[in-house]
Amino acid sequence: MGAKPRPVVPSRPLLSDEEERAERDDRLKLRSIDAKLDALYRRRGDLMAQARAISSEQRTLFDRRQDPQAEVEQLYDEHGRLGGRLAELRKQRDAARRALETAVIHRRELTLQLGPGDRIRPEAIRKEIADLELRQQTTALPIDEENALIARLRQRARDLKDAEARTSVVAEHEQRRKTADQAILAARAEVERLSKELESTKGERDRTMGAVREKLAAAGGILADLRAKGRARAELMEQVYAVSREMDGLEREGRELLQRSRSRRDEARRTLREYSRGRGDPSESLLASAAEAHLEELLKRGRVTLSG
Repeated sequence: MGAKPRPVVPSRPLLSDEEERAERDDRLKLRSIDAKLDALYRRRGDLMAQARAISSEQRTLFDRRQDPQAEVEQLYDEHGRLGGRLAELRKQRDAARRALETAVIHRRELTLQLGPGDRIRPEAIRKEIADLELRQQTTALPIDEENALIARLRQRARDLKDAEARTSVVAEHEQRRKTADQAILAARAEVERLSKELESTKGERDRTMGAVREKLAAAGGILADLRAKGRARAELMEQVYAVSREMDGLEREGRELLQRSRSRRDEARRTLREYSRGRGDPSESLLASAAEAHLEELLKRGRVTLSG
């Protein structure tokens, strides 16, 4: 038997010259799209990395913000406690002032209970009597002066008897006066003590409020940083969305180019089959395979990455 004859492949090209030029133009466009997509993928990856870095910074700032807020709450509690203490101290100081006024009034009342004569001590009267007697004995006096001196001696003798009778009353009054003086001193000391404690507590409360302001300023600074980071991340994400939209447009354009290429190839295969049937050529399957291989090679050279 002789060798089986090889199928004859028509010499006319699979695509027309015009279609080949269109294929070449589309391949150039596909390669350009592919290069742009690669650049955009890298650009979007860089933007996402920056956005993730900012998100990490935001989490760090948020964690840092919790400490000043917790401290502010504690300081507010302390400020409230000191405010309550101040109110209590004011009440105590007002009560101490009223007690001081009462003690002063009581001391004045005690002073008015005895007249100046009631406070004369018997020793003073005895000394005066002794002086009068010495004068009577050592000095020659006219009768009128002598009578007056005798009358004075008699009066002072009666005064001495009354003074001696009032000795216990005066002593008791003197003790009560001393007690009243001590009460005044104690009340005045209590007023001064409460006033000092009141000023000290007020200063402590003011310092606490100052610390609250400092912590709030620190928390406000962190909050401002958080907002700035949020704006920066939003701007980055807007750029990411813009890049993604551009990539979507390029991918749509690439799919349209690929679909157009497939349509041309499908039309070429149909033409080839009709040509083969008209010739009764057994090489139809071979030509179809060649067309398919040609298409696959085109698709490889014009690859467009659509994932991501």
